[in-house]
Amino acid sequence: MVIEAHPRQALVRRVTGLARSTPGRLSLIILLLVLGAVLSGALTTYSVIRQAQALDDLATRSEPLAHAAQEVYRALQDADATAASAFLSGGLEPARLRERYESDIEQAQAALSVATASSPELTATLAAQLPVYTGLIETARSNNRQGYPVGAAYLREASNLMRTQLLPAAQELYRAETGRVARAQDEAKFPVVEVLVALAFVVGLLLTQRYLTRKTNRVLNIGLLVATGAAVVSLLWVTTVSVLVMRDVSDSRAVSQQVDVLAQARIATLTARGDETLTLVARGAGQTYEKNFVEASERLKGLLGQAGAGESVEQAKKAFEQWQQVHQRIRQADDAGQYAEAVKLIDNPHFDALDQALVKAIGQARQDFSDEVAVADATLAGTVAGVLVLSLISAAGSTMGLWQRLKEYR
Repeated sequence: MVIEAHPRQALVRRVTGLARSTPGRLSLIILLLVLGAVLSGALTTYSVIRQAQALDDLATRSEPLAHAAQEVYRALQDADATAASAFLSGGLEPARLRERYESDIEQAQAALSVATASSPELTATLAAQLPVYTGLIETARSNNRQGYPVGAAYLREASNLMRTQLLPAAQELYRAETGRVARAQDEAKFPVVEVLVALAFVVGLLLTQRYLTRKTNRVLNIGLLVATGAAVVSLLWVTTVSVLVMRDVSDSRAVSQQVDVLAQARIATLTARGDETLTLVARGAGQTYEKNFVEASERLKGLLGQAGAGESVEQAKKAFEQWQQVHQRIRQADDAGQYAEAVKLIDNPHFDALDQALVKAIGQARQDFSDEVAVADATLAGTVAGVLVLSLISAAGSTMGLWQRLKEYR
């Protein structure tokens, strides 16, 4: 009785037998080279598409969302500082302060609606507590107009809500969105595995040509030369493009870090402004606010030192020094019992000059970021199509070159 071999064992014997003959080896080499060309082209194409998607995410989603989150924090902080400044006027607040407060709330709501689309769970506290905050401010404003001292208590309650719930929630949102930017930058990494596979394919083509030379004593094989040339061009193209993209992404990472420093400086500016104003609102009981002002100012000074060079940054540093000088005069007047004089001094142009300089510096840095990402994206243009065409040429060249030799054995 004849016992049939296991199908897997039979297949192994068949492949082994095929590999022992020269035609069989050539057939297997054709198969391996075609698979290598397809695999190398597919992996390289995937890596380029992944880089392009990461750059697109940076340009159209991650960075704009990070800016929206920063704008939520900035607008809320400025609204709180402006509300406190308006309160110092007593009675009917100046129209420009009222308009600034309302504009801040509108900007915070608009930026919040943008951020909610990507992080609804992080914006829930902001969406729920912002109407509570504006309600407390309106109550404080109404009482202040009528001269009721309870208005100051409502203002402090509103400011406490802002500092304990709204601003921490906005800060968490900002950190989440800046983390998204960092992850998108990490996605545009150098395709190490893909380049190694492409390099292995080139080595395989070279070894094949060496094998044919030893077997046939023919130095040149046009098909394999074409395949090798296409594979080398593809490898060099992808490697060069990836290095250039990594350089641009690295530059964008440095710029995004500068944007973060400037954004933190602006937040520290607004925090200090709010504390400075609330110190006067407290009328002799604002030691805690003054302590917070000093801490925020020290933090702001350090951030301005990290912000680098540039005309806008230098303007911000100058305005900061001038503001600190005026603040000393405010404290001297308030400590001397000259409250009205202190209130007059708090409405100085240096805070606005500092804030405007930081806004300009952030805008310039964001534009630099967009430019770096745009250059990286342009570098990738045509790479996917080029890699696919070259991989097809490699597969076709390998097949044609070996098929000519294979026909000689028939």
